[in-house]
Amino acid sequence: MTADYPLLLRQLAALLDTRDWLTNSAQTCAFLMEAIPDLNWAGFYLHRMPETLCLGPFQGKPACHPIPFAKGVCGAAARTRRTQRVDDVHAVVDHIACDAASRAELVVPIVVDDQLWGVLDLDSPIQGRFSEADQAGIEALVRVFMDRSDLVERA
Repeated sequence: MTADYPLLLRQLAALLDTRDWLTNSAQTCAFLMEAIPDLNWAGFYLHRMPETLCLGPFQGKPACHPIPFAKGVCGAAARTRRTQRVDDVHAVVDHIACDAASRAELVVPIVVDDQLWGVLDLDSPIQGRFSEADQAGIEALVRVFMDRSDLVERA
């Protein structure tokens, strides 16, 4: 089931009514969990240490922390700065399994002024959950988050 991404873009833009990255990242996670069908985790990992992602705001079960760039789907997105769409995470040799129920994953890198800020990670218990249309839609939602947030200063 593909979400109505044009509608979701407008809704997220209206929801993010502050420039504060922390508030906006928390709101974005909650929004995605409510608006995108068949997710079991939505959250941000932040690039706060060299070659490492640190857990940020999220919705779902407790998560893995930290994640090195050298491991997993999130690490691959951080390392390559390219969206990673995985139909079956169990087929990924170095997949980091925070929730054994997760089967599919979509990870979008967030790059600001040519620096990796972090990644948005979405997990689903349904194998093959994320289509090309979902990838494009989630990437567009990430751009709304970026446009509405001050991401340079991060405490």
